[in-house]
Order: sequence, then structure tokens, then C-alpha cells
Amino acid sequence: MTDLNALHYTPEHEWISIEGDVATIGITDYAAEQLGDVVFLELPEIDSAVTAGQVVGEIESTKSVGELFAPMDGDIVGVNEAAVDDPSLVNSEPFAGGWLIKVRVATSELPAGLLDRAGYAALTGGSL
Repeated sequence: MTDLNALHYTPEHEWISIEGDVATIGITDYAAEQLGDVVFLELPEIDSAVTAGQVVGEIESTKSVGELFAPMDGDIVGVNEAAVDDPSLVNSEPFAGGWLIKVRVATSELPAGLLDRAGYAALTGGSL
């Protein structure tokens, strides 16, 4: 399992892990729980450019359809095909095998408004 303390979180319930100039992005356990059983993922194409705040994908569950937002500017360098083939990974392994996209970031500066684990837990009433 990923070290949850090392992650950054968005108010839109996404987590970000940064290694070098690549950010791995997924949705949190809290978001996956709120969505219910994830049954379909639509993710961006590799090599497509993304802009922070832009909708880059769709997550469909038995309860609703949610949008995946790009938390930072960059280029898509990875898409989790295993999760596209088996969307339930988003529910069962949101911080590991259920990651969604990898973005080569345009800048080493983190976007404003990201939360640490404690800040995200406070936002969600104690849940990640």
C-alpha cells in the first residue's frame, strides 16, 4: 500500500503521488466509497496535454457518474489499462492498483490548494 502521508490530496477527492517530474493520480478511498461500485472508466489518451482544473476523464459507478479532474498542467504519460479493464480496482485498491493516470508535470511547483493527509481527513470528516 502507498504511504498515505506522502500523498497530496485535492478537494475533488483525488490523490497525487509525485516522483521526479511524473505525478500519479487516482481517487481516494473516500471518493470510491461515495461512488459505490465503479463499473466504467473513461481516461485520456497518452500524449494528450492536460490543464489543471480540466475534466480529463469519467468514472461511472452503480450510483452515479463522476468526473476526473487534472490537478496540474502536463502531458499524459500513463493510463492504468488494468483499471480500465477491471474498474473494480478503483474500489478495492484506490491507493495502489486502482491509480488512474500519470502526468509529466510542466513545473515542479505544486498547485495551490492541495491538502496533506490531515487536511484531507478534516475535509471528509476523518475518512480518506
